[in-house]
Amino acid sequence: MSKQEQHPNPENPETLTGLRRTEIAKVAAGIPAVVSALKMVTEEAGFKRGMKALLQLNQKGGFDCPSCAWPDPDDERSGIAEYCENGARAVAEEATAKKLTPDFFVKNSVAQLAALSDYELGKTGRIAQPMYLPEGALHYKPISWNSAFEKIGFALGRLNTPDEAIFYTSGRTSNEAAFLYQLFVREFGTNNLPDCSNMCHESSGVALNESLGIGKGSVTLEDFYEAEAIIILGQNPGTNHPRMLTALQKAKAKGATIISINPLPETGLMAFNNPQTVQGVLGLKPNLTDIFLQVKINGDMAALQAIEMMLLKMEEQAPGSVLDHAFIREQTHGYESWKENLQQKNLQDLAKASGIALGQLEETARILAPKKKIIACWAMGLTQHKNAVDTIKEIVNLLLMKGSIGKPGAGTCPVRGHSNVQGDRTVGIYEKPSKSFLDAIENNFGFTPPAKHGYDVVEAIKAMHEGKAHVFFAMGGNFLSATPDTLLTAEALQKCRLTVQVSTKLNRSHLIHGKEAIILPCFGRSDRDETGGAEQFVSCENSMGVVQSSHGVLDPVSEHLLSEPAIVCKLAKATLGKRSKIDWDRYLRDYDVIREDIERTIPGFDNYNERVRKPGGFYLPNCNREGNFNTPSQKAHFNIATAPETELEKDQLIMMTIRSHDQFNTTVYGLNDRYRGIHNERRVVLMNAGDIRERNLKEGDLVDLVNEFGGSKRQVSKFIVLAYPIPEGCCATYFPEANVLVPLESVAEKSNTPTSKYVVIIVNKHDIRLNQLK
Repeated sequence: MSKQEQHPNPENPETLTGLRRTEIAKVAAGIPAVVSALKMVTEEAGFKRGMKALLQLNQKGGFDCPSCAWPDPDDERSGIAEYCENGARAVAEEATAKKLTPDFFVKNSVAQLAALSDYELGKTGRIAQPMYLPEGALHYKPISWNSAFEKIGFALGRLNTPDEAIFYTSGRTSNEAAFLYQLFVREFGTNNLPDCSNMCHESSGVALNESLGIGKGSVTLEDFYEAEAIIILGQNPGTNHPRMLTALQKAKAKGATIISINPLPETGLMAFNNPQTVQGVLGLKPNLTDIFLQVKINGDMAALQAIEMMLLKMEEQAPGSVLDHAFIREQTHGYESWKENLQQKNLQDLAKASGIALGQLEETARILAPKKKIIACWAMGLTQHKNAVDTIKEIVNLLLMKGSIGKPGAGTCPVRGHSNVQGDRTVGIYEKPSKSFLDAIENNFGFTPPAKHGYDVVEAIKAMHEGKAHVFFAMGGNFLSATPDTLLTAEALQKCRLTVQVSTKLNRSHLIHGKEAIILPCFGRSDRDETGGAEQFVSCENSMGVVQSSHGVLDPVSEHLLSEPAIVCKLAKATLGKRSKIDWDRYLRDYDVIREDIERTIPGFDNYNERVRKPGGFYLPNCNREGNFNTPSQKAHFNIATAPETELEKDQLIMMTIRSHDQFNTTVYGLNDRYRGIHNERRVVLMNAGDIRERNLKEGDLVDLVNEFGGSKRQVSKFIVLAYPIPEGCCATYFPEANVLVPLESVAEKSNTPTSKYVVIIVNKHDIRLNQLK
């Protein structure tokens, strides 16, 4: 057996696919987005099957998009296309008619599959039956569902303690499946429930909980249409949340000023052609952003503090015209201390640290000064830094001084990535559950759940690597490709006795496995679910706290698939047996029973089954939206923090990982990044032209990227240098290709989120000159 067969490479192969450059796009969406979406849907699913799915996507009574968590309109929805380009791609991937039968796995060993890129793996098709990889085997082989559950139950049962098992959750999992999953895990005896939120908006949850009393945003979609100003920080909605562009365009038409703060001038932030309007088809009036502040990577806090200092100065010059003193006095805590600390800072130093000209910051402050209805939106460009929690609290500081929380057209808006990542947390997927939640579990289900906090993602990787955890179970997702420090994470997974993946399609986490591995194929969001002999539906919660039903409409590609709720129920029965105090068969027969138990366990789900059946669903309670703050003081808290100073040694750059346009999270739909003018290649590093010259490099050179942190050296090879309008000292690469460079030990304070947007690297020239730029 070769070394490669024993240990398949956990990285994407170092294969270059033929880079082609075009100009950076000036406008997002429009007709090209429509053409791209329809082309992929018809290629993957066929015209009839594909169009059936698209016509029910995000419709009332249809199924929820498996892509991002941007909310659907509360009022009427477009009957033509209530989805974006990437939503259509996500459905195409899921609705594909291609399926992987046992013959596929006979022909393709694990090592052969690992030699494919993530893009190539995703194109193979839907997994059609449970698969099992015995210890030492080179090929997966089919296994019955009963045998699969028996093996998993046996592996869990032989652990010395339940804390030696880890149960991961992706953001695609429905409320019903997630609730059952955490219920099983807690009856099993552990809180080891890491989830994808640990790697994305955990910093938002911590910051908002501590400062405002709830870890969710406070605005609704309708608030966007009343806002006077919308600030977008560390976010690229044109690629990651394209339907948000429609809301921004509507807000702008109603008079809102849009301010974008980002290291890259992303096309979607700058201009947008809505293909559902005549103006969009004709390309008329596409501009979105009024002010673009090109901040250095992690210069956001400095920029915010500079603007706040200017607003305080303007208030001194015209008392009562800038700040909301009544709101500050009655509903906040710590204002005077915060103000005193801020006024001691040097404005020029803050501007320098932000990378933004003082004049631009002054212009922004002048625009914000008279406005009271301000919404602040952000995503992972802010959450994945060491100081992420304090940066998000600085956003809150700005809103508090303006009184811009708890009123129409104003508030916080962390824009979540995956479609139900917020809902999963709401129904109990959390490694640090509250006492009130655990008490409700005990009162309703008759067992005492563990109180000891479990592992988050970073802690889970360490536990597996150190031999403290032996079974890894993933409810969806692509754990290996989503997590930092790829090689170390791969070693951690390979030390497990058993790794189990609940999945729809192949990904790299199936190929970097424990001594034994099992794949459990499940329904996708678009698949019709007839569990229990009747058609079932599930529900999801979007970024703005709306819970709505999701009804699959397509015939599953295989008769050997199970729903996620069914998988959890059968897993619980196989693992817990007669010692379980829960009748899992009840849940298998009727998902209404699951929702009844969610209702009696979690506040806010009153009349769940009735309200979720109403078109558009219902809003969960939100104290901030109502002008209340569930902090110990019952007031919103100002936070004192110091903006970080970036001190790089010679030749060092700060790297952030980003998505391409043909990508959602770790799923790669294609090899193009159309808006950035990058085609047919992902192994690229975007650098400032001055930084390229300073290193005696040229565009098109092949380079190796090196990170040294905590006494360890990490390296990725054969990346192509591309000149791009990014601040000096900064660079960008796509993930998951560059996740190898993200140190596991480099995390955000308090949230423990990996710092994937702040990685210090050195760029070294590779031996071979690439001559394929076209």
